[in-house]
Amino acid sequence: MKKYNIKNYIRYKEDLKQSMPIHKPYSFYTRSELIIKFMPLVENIARKFATSQEASGVMSILDIIQEGHINLTKAVDKIDWEKVTASHDVEQTLKSFLSKRIRGGIRRAIDKNRGTMRIPEHKLNEIRKNGGKDKKMVEMFFNSIFLSVDANPKNEDMAYQIPDKSDPYNEQLLNAYLVSLLNKYLTYDEAYVLIKSYGLTGKKLSAKQIASDLDIQGVSDYVRVSELKKQAVQKLIDTVDHSQVLDYL
Repeated sequence: MKKYNIKNYIRYKEDLKQSMPIHKPYSFYTRSELIIKFMPLVENIARKFATSQEASGVMSILDIIQEGHINLTKAVDKIDWEKVTASHDVEQTLKSFLSKRIRGGIRRAIDKNRGTMRIPEHKLNEIRKNGGKDKKMVEMFFNSIFLSVDANPKNEDMAYQIPDKSDPYNEQLLNAYLVSLLNKYLTYDEAYVLIKSYGLTGKKLSAKQIASDLDIQGVSDYVRVSELKKQAVQKLIDTVDHSQVLDYL
């Protein structure tokens, strides 16, 4: 990548396109052909990393892509073809194997170049996970917004009988923010189910109405809507960063 500066990036893309090997069973690919075949995967992964100084230090996007290519080359040499060919989807197995190593290599390079103090990678992983506290905050936020609304508390549940004296949220602003998160992280059907179930942009719709709008047919159409709702909330919990909901907790 070093010989391709920003001005010549288009040339790099053209060179890659012309070098791309013809499609054939993966067991017939040479080492070089495999590397070229999965170079677009490297760029796809690399562009998901933030390139601000705080996030990646001195590394630019081209540095990150180059580091990804280095780790792609190393990963290709470690492929266990016996396991790969035994899988049901050879291409997906290869992508999964290579992606993990490309992503890990880029993270290690960023950690090395981000500051003068080196922290062991296993400690960095602990820091990233934060003991699961950040994820629990996200889970608490979305469960309180969505799933808890569907719960039917019993009369003897005193927690529900204590009045909430905290300052109310600006409901319009909160709903608009929620819709932006749904549209960013969910599929159209998942976002539609949550938006219409909870009336984020207007009147609430029943599960039957939502099923009809999404062309979900059958006697259990409302069950599918319920499944979509839970699936959507879980996806939000898994993908939304805690910093995006911090102000509302």
